[in-house]
Amino acid sequence: MSDSRAALLHPFSSPSKAEGDFVNIVRAEGSTLYDEHGKAYIDGMASLWYCQVGHGRHEIVDAVTRQMSALATYNTFDPFTNDAAREVADLVAAKSPMDDPRVFLGCSGSEAVDTALKIARLVQQRRGNDGRQIIVRRDRGYHGTNFGGTSAQGIAPNREGWGDLVPHFEQVDGDDIEEMSKLFAEKGDRIAAVISEPMQGAGGVYPPTDGYLEGMRRLCDQHGALLIFDEVICGFGRTGEWFAGQTYGVVPDLMTFAKGVTSGYLPLSGVVIGRPVADELEAGDILRHGYTYSGHPAVCAAGVANLKIIEDEGLVARSLHIGEQFEKGFQAIVGDGMAKSYRGIAAVWGLDIGRDAIPVRDALLDDGIIVRGVGESLLMCPPLVITDDEIGQMVESFAKALVQ
Repeated sequence: MSDSRAALLHPFSSPSKAEGDFVNIVRAEGSTLYDEHGKAYIDGMASLWYCQVGHGRHEIVDAVTRQMSALATYNTFDPFTNDAAREVADLVAAKSPMDDPRVFLGCSGSEAVDTALKIARLVQQRRGNDGRQIIVRRDRGYHGTNFGGTSAQGIAPNREGWGDLVPHFEQVDGDDIEEMSKLFAEKGDRIAAVISEPMQGAGGVYPPTDGYLEGMRRLCDQHGALLIFDEVICGFGRTGEWFAGQTYGVVPDLMTFAKGVTSGYLPLSGVVIGRPVADELEAGDILRHGYTYSGHPAVCAAGVANLKIIEDEGLVARSLHIGEQFEKGFQAIVGDGMAKSYRGIAAVWGLDIGRDAIPVRDALLDDGIIVRGVGESLLMCPPLVITDDEIGQMVESFAKALVQ
């Protein structure tokens, strides 16, 4: 089959791009990838913000193999369950910032976001607040690409071209708590929830401004709205704690997760449901929501093995060391005038280069370094097992690419 008729349609790519123009990754180990020609790349994005424990971890492969040899798959709809689903839910609940939460499982971050949005509206209905439908979203926020998550997008190009989206979403500036306060003053009795990444990731890596998350929590409490943290990117050690809500000291009512829960070895996601919301669900009738693969045993076995590696190898703490190494490099690059500024925390960073980032991203790719280019920023989010030498190679390549 020729490239012009290749069946594979790539996500977030030009549909007209020939299959032969993509980089064909065939092997990976640790933080290093290899293409079909044998060229090596440092994976500065942990694939897509998710491969915390690095590539080629046979502990995860072996755990999945054992699970599949015993029970490869079965649903968790009433009346069925399985040990792996129960175990991974318990582990995530124990690491979360909530007390005595419940955990609903899915496969993708988009599924988790849609689940959280539905639960938020359901709970408001059950509390007798029929008029509470509005979900507040932030500029630059990224919440997946299902219809609910697309409607919750704060990245306008991702919302455009799909026709009518889910109604009752209101957008506020990504950093201005006063703007959110005004919205609550005007429509607070109709707001069901606020959805926010604690640290915005795909929109450009933007940590919260001082007091912003606390302000959101306060506004939700004052007006009877729920606070949803989207931790799909920044969970599982990425910000120096298990979850970014813990890094910034704010506890949400609902919390989505995905990506790093299995380091991407198999697709797993979920929603951590705080006790007050869980009480509402437990007091009601059947929860008429779920996915065919919710609690898939082989996928959950990957999550259990991955979380054990993160804990046993101290990777949550290591993310802070990774941040120190990157920050030293960025200070030198900015100090030498090669970039304007940098922002981030622990193991997720953005470098503002003051010009279109895509040509620089491409130059880095030619040099064997993988990052993402968004606007005028280079974004990076490496595996938590990246070595100091590999960080040094990345910084050296940045300096070389930025002077071209």
